[in-house]
Amino acid sequence: MRRSHFDLLAPFYDRLIRQPDLTQLASLAGLPCSGRLLDAGGGTGRIALGLAGMVGRVVVADESIAMLARARRKPTLALVASRAERLPFCSESFARVIMVDAFHHLGDQPASLADLWRIVEPGGRLVVEEPDIRIPVVRVVAFLERLARMRSRFRRGEEIATILAQHGAQTRVHRLDHTVWIVAEKETY
Repeated sequence: MRRSHFDLLAPFYDRLIRQPDLTQLASLAGLPCSGRLLDAGGGTGRIALGLAGMVGRVVVADESIAMLARARRKPTLALVASRAERLPFCSESFARVIMVDAFHHLGDQPASLADLWRIVEPGGRLVVEEPDIRIPVVRVVAFLERLARMRSRFRRGEEIATILAQHGAQTRVHRLDHTVWIVAEKETY
């Protein structure tokens, strides 16, 4: 895997980026639950660690080895080096999958959504949390990320929901302040 902006940011990430209130995310993800949770693009594991007591097992997947090295310092997290476009997990192997503030960084967003959806078990949920590109300050951040030569592509919540619906997901979009959550539920067979 290539060295990225995230590898450079890893030593400072937990100190620079504030820990979000996990109440809304946990509620939308349907936590607590007894199954496994994947934090895709989970970086240093700061979100996953906050949810660890609400699920049976937590796995963090990220392509940045430097971020995962920081996550290794946090107890109870299983770590996997992987890109979201090709996750090394069996189909239908996670009760919950989350991706927090990482979707806009993915190179192939439709392929990533398809693979994230593939690993959600029947009756499970996928929650994608992103900055809401409709908000002016988020558009400024998007512009700055392009200036920094990041591969960021911000999408509206409804656009992400539409891509997931093409895979059979029952979707809904929630907004609060500058954040949008796309919740996708997989029917039980």
